[in-house]
Amino acid sequence: MIQTINLTKKFGNFTALSNVNLTVKPGEVHGFIGPNGAGKTTTIRVLLGILKATSGTASVFGKDAWSDAAEIHKNIAYVPGDVNLWDNLTGGEVVDLLVRLRRNNSDENRTKKEELANRFELDLRKKCRTYSKGNRQKVALVAAFASGADLYILDEPTSGLDPLMEQVFQSCVAEVKSQGKSVLLSSHILQEVERLCDKVSIIRDGEIIETGTMSELRHLTRTRIAVETLQPIETLEKLSGIHDVRQIGNDLTSVTFAAETKEINNIISFLCKSGIVKLECTPPTLEELFMSHYENVRG
Repeated sequence: MIQTINLTKKFGNFTALSNVNLTVKPGEVHGFIGPNGAGKTTTIRVLLGILKATSGTASVFGKDAWSDAAEIHKNIAYVPGDVNLWDNLTGGEVVDLLVRLRRNNSDENRTKKEELANRFELDLRKKCRTYSKGNRQKVALVAAFASGADLYILDEPTSGLDPLMEQVFQSCVAEVKSQGKSVLLSSHILQEVERLCDKVSIIRDGEIIETGTMSELRHLTRTRIAVETLQPIETLEKLSGIHDVRQIGNDLTSVTFAAETKEINNIISFLCKSGIVKLECTPPTLEELFMSHYENVRG
């Protein structure tokens, strides 16, 4: 659905994207995360044909993102993080206009529009100038999910939504995925990305630094372990792969620590010698993965 190969974009002497390789497969929800200014929106603008790549290639549906943009847009739904609407149009008129731009305004789409408006608790009869930021975002989301597109490119799509509406959005993403559609999701809400996405790409300073499923990425950081034993655990901090050992209360038999994934087997064997009573292992979250990369570069 999406493929970039060594995609590079320069603005004068500034390199916004450097050799970005990104692939989104049919039926896949792909998370695209990184700090502000990392290159997420620039990548999306190249994919939408708004910006032309300096070098490398960017294709959508196997077509060139720049030269075939008009054709590609018939099957794409795009939602930005800051939606601007026509003040004198109603929300319903805007949704109809956006759906017609994709030449897809069937009775089924109109029914879907009403259903989505109800789910998002959006009054489509109101003029857009009366909408809050969250309601403007809802108009764009209703238009996107009512369009019947094959690919959804969502750049901070839940900006301004309350937690209840975020849940509605997540259910909509799950529905289009079940229909075999693809989603490229850029979001600062890492829990949202972790919950929805099949794969995640982390971009930093215009370069993709990691791509993979959550299980594939978790080897990059440490698992948090809490253990209670019959006997005090001696010299635990000297064991290979152990970090940040902390005692729980005043009990020498209860500790927590961070463990490198590759050493967990040896660590558990070591703990067994003290007689394990209770053991809890917590895999790293996407936020921990992201921050470990970000803190490393800042440090």
